[in-house]
Amino acid sequence: MNEYFLLPLASLPFPNIDPVIIHIGPLAVHWYGVGYIVGILFAWRYAKRLVTTQRLWPEGAPPMKPEDLDDFIVWAAIGVVVGGRTGYVLFYDLPSYIAHPLDIFAVWRGGMSFHGGLLGVILAMTLFSRSRGIRTWSLFDVVAAGVPVGLGLVRIANFINSELWGRPTDVPWAIEFPNGGPFTRHPSQIYEALLEGLAPFLVLRFLTHSRLKLKTPRFVGGAFICGYGLSRIFVEFFREPDRQLGYLLGTDWLTMGMILSTPMVLAGLWAMLTARAVAQPEPT
Repeated sequence: MNEYFLLPLASLPFPNIDPVIIHIGPLAVHWYGVGYIVGILFAWRYAKRLVTTQRLWPEGAPPMKPEDLDDFIVWAAIGVVVGGRTGYVLFYDLPSYIAHPLDIFAVWRGGMSFHGGLLGVILAMTLFSRSRGIRTWSLFDVVAAGVPVGLGLVRIANFINSELWGRPTDVPWAIEFPNGGPFTRHPSQIYEALLEGLAPFLVLRFLTHSRLKLKTPRFVGGAFICGYGLSRIFVEFFREPDRQLGYLLGTDWLTMGMILSTPMVLAGLWAMLTARAVAQPEPT
């Protein structure tokens, strides 16, 4: 019990916001689902804004049309949902889903993996860009620039749902989550909302608009991938690991999130270090 902190005299109260925004007949609209929808729509609109800002591109010629992004949003949504759910099933709770395979389709109960969703979107971007004759990395750049907003919203929804909370602590901003036991914990969802949402969006905005890095395909996408990986690894030191997995390899600190994020850091660094500016616009 010595690794846990019983309730201190002062801690921040949990806000107890209803995870369901509204009931429409038998349909329940959850903050979690709205976070995904708003995040996808924001990334779509923001990408269109980037594409129509000519000064951000080599010779003022964007490598795709706004209409291409209108078509891609369906591909992106499918990639996020299918990839995110598949990743969670494979990486985080495979034995349970093997025992109850129909639960795989119960997405409304939660259980999405960012790493799986990322792989799903990458596959969607690759197939879509090749079908349209668009530079895949440029599509990745414009999509990645707006993704952090959705990540931040989903993490706030995780907080509202009282899930994915942090490890026990006695820091002044600790919170006693309703289903987190009689302990105060790190509000790790808020840490992630800031480090995976707000901060990277501002950094990527600086890269696209001040440093004009969209003229250097795969730099912005690489910065996003690397930054997310580093942020996730950092937050994992404060976040309670998934109960069905716990800590890995006999350690008291290594988690699945760290393992899945490490290749992201390496891939992002590779993308940034090998990115080269496009001198002339390529035909689309």
